[in-house]
Amino acid sequence: MFFRKRPDPAPTPVPSDEPALPNRLSPRSPSEAIKPTAAPPPPDRPVRERGGLLARISGLLTASVVLAIAVMIGVTLFERQTKEPGPLPADKVVVIPPRSGTTEIAEALSREGVITHTALFEWAARFSGKALKAGEYTFKAHASIGEAIDTLASGRQVQHAITFPEGLTSEQIVMRLNDNDVLTGDINEIPPEGSLLPDTYKFERGATRQQIVNLMRAKQREVLNQIWLRRSAEIPVKTPAEMVTLASIVEKETGRADERPRVAGVFVNRLNKRMKLQSDPTIVYGLVGGRGTLGRGIQRAEIERATPYNTYVIEGLPPGPIANPGRAALE
Repeated sequence: MFFRKRPDPAPTPVPSDEPALPNRLSPRSPSEAIKPTAAPPPPDRPVRERGGLLARISGLLTASVVLAIAVMIGVTLFERQTKEPGPLPADKVVVIPPRSGTTEIAEALSREGVITHTALFEWAARFSGKALKAGEYTFKAHASIGEAIDTLASGRQVQHAITFPEGLTSEQIVMRLNDNDVLTGDINEIPPEGSLLPDTYKFERGATRQQIVNLMRAKQREVLNQIWLRRSAEIPVKTPAEMVTLASIVEKETGRADERPRVAGVFVNRLNKRMKLQSDPTIVYGLVGGRGTLGRGIQRAEIERATPYNTYVIEGLPPGPIANPGRAALE
């Protein structure tokens, strides 16, 4: 029989004063030794909560940037719309009534086909800061909202004109003014004969008839003063009023520019020789006054009839002008 030998018991560790060595790493194969060793994970850092004030400031800045971008886009689109061509197919005159507000103006332009969007016009007008003026304006074909605002802010209204031929009496001039349907108001009184200068006068819608009369009187005084200062010493008239009277007779005798100097010369010679002027238009004025026309030929009895204006009967000039002479006749 064979008996298995018991292993010797492990030796009892002997206490020692030397420190214990750390555990040694087990040897690795050459291939494992050249492989990189993974770095240990970073230590966990405690998560800090962002402060409330800092978060609010950051949020406000972000919101401000977004809002600024949105405003820029909105302004760009708004300006682009105000510059787009309008629906008006051709030039058109539009009357904006007095005391019209922005809303009333927008509605009027919309009715006339100048603009399409009244709200857009109102916003554009308010943002422009321009004062829109009432009146009569010409809007160009396909005018944009911005151009329509500029037109109303410019105040350059449609110019109307009224023409008074030389030789009309003051009553005839007033009748012509009353027949004009663009002018407004009444004339206070018929101006004195010879006090108005015949010419073409321009005005805007809303001007009054009395304003035109006042302008004609001012122009007549201006021209009369200029011509009186350079008058010839040979002219037998003592005052500007006498010059207007003589010029009115010349004006009624002929409407041709080339005949005026000759006709004026004839009357000047007769005055210098103390002869009667013998002018037919003075007879007519003595018969019909400011109405100006007789409507028929002068009769023999009328030539002999004594009136203050009948220069076949009286000597010298009549008591006043028989019409309103023009600048050429005064010259």
